[in-house]
Amino acid sequence: MHFTHTLTIIAILLAVTAFCAASTEIPRGFISKTIEMGGKEIKYVVYVPESYDPKKPMPTIIFLNGYGECGTDGWRQVYHFGGAIMLSPDKWPFIILFPQKQYALDPSKEPKPWEDQDEMVLAILAKSEREYKIDKSRLYLTGLSQGGHGTWALGAKHADLFAAIAPVCGWADKETAGKLVKMPIWAFHGDADQAVDVERSREMERWIKDAGGSCKVTIYPGVGHNSWDKAYREENLGEWFLQHRR
Repeated sequence: MHFTHTLTIIAILLAVTAFCAASTEIPRGFISKTIEMGGKEIKYVVYVPESYDPKKPMPTIIFLNGYGECGTDGWRQVYHFGGAIMLSPDKWPFIILFPQKQYALDPSKEPKPWEDQDEMVLAILAKSEREYKIDKSRLYLTGLSQGGHGTWALGAKHADLFAAIAPVCGWADKETAGKLVKMPIWAFHGDADQAVDVERSREMERWIKDAGGSCKVTIYPGVGHNSWDKAYREENLGEWFLQHRR
């Protein structure tokens, strides 16, 4: 749906090289990491802003990628949200964790949904909490497309963990909505989306409100599946996240 070309990945890697190593003790920028799970090495990325102070707890975002960024290379998942951060780093004073949605054992098959990769996400968070000063009261979740679905799903499953969530062109069901009545939510969708109909965000909004909660939804007229550029580059999402604590 949103295929990432090899040249784009190379461009990101070059940008990462220039972005990192502001400190000899704790590198800043986009840092390549690995974690062992079930005898397998899984690659992921941590973004550390220039403003990071290891003595002060820092708000943290977990980002869940979409179908086009699934894989095992460890970098592809950075592309969309990472590009927004590179353009306006001052808007994102967060540690940001980029787990990568893994393919099934057979890469020709659909990747497992994010809710089936929950263990990996939590393991990366736990490892990051050991390595960085993460503010557990200001932990946020966002993602696009399949990652938007994952944001709804994992946000509901761990409603006591996240201070706010921001699903982009995602979808879920009424049962999930019922678990999010106390969660601050800002959802985004394009009304011309041919991959995930905009009604999927609108129905989540209705279900949450019917259950007694609230849900902010921004709909972009004439925008297709790529509503993430507007959400991450044009909105004050980082500022909105910081208004919420758990």
